[in-house]
Order: sequence, then structure tokens, then C-alpha cells
Amino acid sequence: MNQDQLKQLVGRAALDYVTPGQIVGVGTGSTVDCFIDALAASGIAVAGAVSSSERSTQRLLKLGIPVLDAAEVTGLTVYIDGADEIDGNGFMVKGGGAALTREKIVADLAAQFVCIADASKLVQTLGRFPLPVEIIPMAAAQLARRFAALGGEARLRAGVVTDNGGHILDVTGLSITAPLAFETEVNQWPGVVTVGVFARHKASVCLLGGADGVKTLSF
Repeated sequence: MNQDQLKQLVGRAALDYVTPGQIVGVGTGSTVDCFIDALAASGIAVAGAVSSSERSTQRLLKLGIPVLDAAEVTGLTVYIDGADEIDGNGFMVKGGGAALTREKIVADLAAQFVCIADASKLVQTLGRFPLPVEIIPMAAAQLARRFAALGGEARLRAGVVTDNGGHILDVTGLSITAPLAFETEVNQWPGVVTVGVFARHKASVCLLGGADGVKTLSF
């Protein structure tokens, strides 16, 4: 199977974590698009979805799935989203679609984070994928210097403005061996809205699509 077929496979597999009448948290990205399409085709009558991006919101609404504001719910049973990288402990790098801040907000509402990804996203150590960091624009140069002190090279993602009005730095050259400590530290730097390491909000389950089908990893 090619990568698109694997995304469709794990998108359908995630339906096992959705029950009629519930409100489901929905992430962002091409793999999540496959999940949204599968949910709409499944006939599972969910009460609605809380979406992490305008992109996902538009797709959900177009397919007839109601979208609720995060302020309207006090909790979610499950949040389903992809990852740019995931390690053997369920720690992830996310933000390739520039929705990392809202993804963390929705993930924080959920009792369970179900990550859907193809096998190429599984890594031993986070850092191979450029680390996205949502920032306040005026802090870009200052934050680039701080990442340089850690051995990373930060570049502003050209032409990208997040749904929150922030900018994205993509940082290469890092090896993130202690994801929770790294996330905690970087999130305290002035000008950082949020860093794309998901350690505090790590995956509970990963549905990993590969040549042999879907493998379920539990953390």
C-alpha cells in the first residue's frame, strides 16, 4: 500500500474509538482528513465534534458533522489526530499543519489521545522532523538564538499565519531525548505560544499503518 492508502486504513481503524452520541475531538492534517471522511461514511451518529483547526471544521461541516466550540464542552472521551513523529513512549512532534496550539487545547479536554499515523512516523528519538514552534512574531530572532544555543537551526515558515495569528518557527538539528523536560522548558520562553512536542499530552494509543495492516501501540 502507498502512503495515502495507509492513511485511509488508519482513518477507518480509528472508528473503533468512536461511539454513537458522543462528542469527538478531531485534529488536523491529511491523515485526519481520512478519518473525517470515514466517520461521515460510517453512519455513526455522533453528537458533534470539537475541531482543532479551521481546515478540519470546514471539512466536518461540509460532510454534515456538527462542530462545537471548545468552550461548549467540559470534556471529551477521545481526541483523534495524526503526528509528524511518534516515539516508542507515545511522545510526539506535531505542527506540520500549523495547528499545534489548538491541537493541544483540544487534546487537553480528552481522556484519551488516539494517534493515527503510517509506519514512517515511528522514530526512536524525536527530532528528525523539523520541530514546529508557534511564536509571537516579534520574538522570532530572539527565539532563533535560543534554539541555536541548543544546537538547532530555526527558520520562519514563510507565508504561514496560524488560526491564532501567530507565526511558525521550524527547528532542525535537534535530538529530543527528554521530551517532557524539553516541552516544559521551551514553553516558558517569552514569545513561545506553544512548542510542537506533545509529551504532556502524549498519545494513549497509536494506530500505526504498515504493510501488514494496522498495528495498535498502547502507552
